[in-house]
Amino acid sequence: MTRKTIVCLLLSLPLFSAAQKKDKNAVKAAATITAEDMKKHLYIIASKEMEGRNTPSPGLEKAAIYIESYFESIGLAPGNKGSYRQTYPLYKDSMLGASMKVNGATLELNRDFQPQTNNYAATMRFSEVVFAGYGISDDKRDDYKDLKVAGKLVLIFDGVPADYKASQSSGVFGKMNAAGSRGAAAVLIVYNNYPRKTISMNSNWSMNGYKASQPVFTFTISPGAAARIMAEDETNIMDKMKAGSLTAKTYPAEIDMDYSKASKTTYVSNVLGFLEGTDKKDEFVVLTAHYDHIGKRNDTVINYGADDDGSGTTGILELAQAFVEAKKAGNGPRRSILFMTVSGEEKGLWGSEYYSNHPVYPLEKTSVDLNIDMIGRTGTEYMKNADSTNYVYIIGDDKLSTDLAPITDQVNSTYLKMKLDRKYNDPNDPNRFYFRSDHYNFAEKGVPIIFYFNGTHADYHRPTDTPDKINYPMMAKRAQLVFYTAWEMANRNDMLKRDLKLDKPKGF
Repeated sequence: MTRKTIVCLLLSLPLFSAAQKKDKNAVKAAATITAEDMKKHLYIIASKEMEGRNTPSPGLEKAAIYIESYFESIGLAPGNKGSYRQTYPLYKDSMLGASMKVNGATLELNRDFQPQTNNYAATMRFSEVVFAGYGISDDKRDDYKDLKVAGKLVLIFDGVPADYKASQSSGVFGKMNAAGSRGAAAVLIVYNNYPRKTISMNSNWSMNGYKASQPVFTFTISPGAAARIMAEDETNIMDKMKAGSLTAKTYPAEIDMDYSKASKTTYVSNVLGFLEGTDKKDEFVVLTAHYDHIGKRNDTVINYGADDDGSGTTGILELAQAFVEAKKAGNGPRRSILFMTVSGEEKGLWGSEYYSNHPVYPLEKTSVDLNIDMIGRTGTEYMKNADSTNYVYIIGDDKLSTDLAPITDQVNSTYLKMKLDRKYNDPNDPNRFYFRSDHYNFAEKGVPIIFYFNGTHADYHRPTDTPDKINYPMMAKRAQLVFYTAWEMANRNDMLKRDLKLDKPKGF
């Protein structure tokens, strides 16, 4: 070891030691995060009156009003240009009618055909149909070889040939993608399970606007309907398909298809509170949790969502109070902090997707997103573990910044000494939790993230996920870990490096 190296190490020791000392101001602020306060909030957020906080629903709006009122009451500024809300639209389609004719003969809805309810409204007429086998196109098989389908109606069969292993390409959306990418105007998919149950006249709410949420206009049809189009015997057309004796070619046939619908629009919100920083106020730390859940079952049985994610929402409220109290005492954060509860997570990370595509504060100036989703219970894997009340899963801290994991460990060892379980950082973990909560929409934009999680349990997504089953002291301790981490992120000299690539597992 050279003398220069020894000198450098000695010079670094005081800095390292100082970093390990507890910040008395942080400890004082963290002490405001209490089990009693968390219990008070959660019994309101996960109450009967909130009706499971479905997106959208009156219960969700009640929860948003509660969060907004709390942010205002503690002195947080509105987080979105004078408003505590970031509102975004949802759309819902209702089928008005569907019809289909083959060579002048009217087919019967549900007995002979069904529309994909995510279709756009259209009336189409064709004089020929291109048969493309199973409609599979990937690196192993191409059923579209030598076929021209642009602007045409394509007929394919459900399922796969005997020598083909099912894959994403052989699923219904994979087949529609293959047809749509080649310019097909519409697709008919032959299913064997006809007659089928009556389809719902109403689709689910979505963020897709008045566009189709599928790649190409699609009807499914019965083997009998396919036999009429292909001039085959209805009794053995499926056997011929399995035997491979049906040839990919163009069939002359007069096909009329019609689908009409009405569209409704509603609006839901993310709730944003803002605390301005001092000398680094134009850089940001974002703290997130989703305040929605899955609502009611059969309009009567409430899924309360106390842990998922009433616990994280409560954590955001307590973190906000802690930072506000610190600022009142003259110890405000250097960076500005956005406290955000998002809606629509259970539907597909809607609220965080909307924010990440319409950020109120520049994402390139956002140092980190710390996301809290389920921190009030002991997960199944820890039920008989010695650390059952002193652990938390840390997900994603190794993915985008080499700064993040060491800081996380340092903060934890300095203040709380919890067990930080990084099991779910494995990109091949079958649960893929890294991709399943709101932090992921920030990660996709390059923002370093940490996801705090207690693991699933027997009450996950069930009506039995109620506030009486929460371990409030444990939840408060986990929230304090997030607070201390956020404190470090908000006050350190530099934003986190973004020096790692976001890798996705195969098939994602």
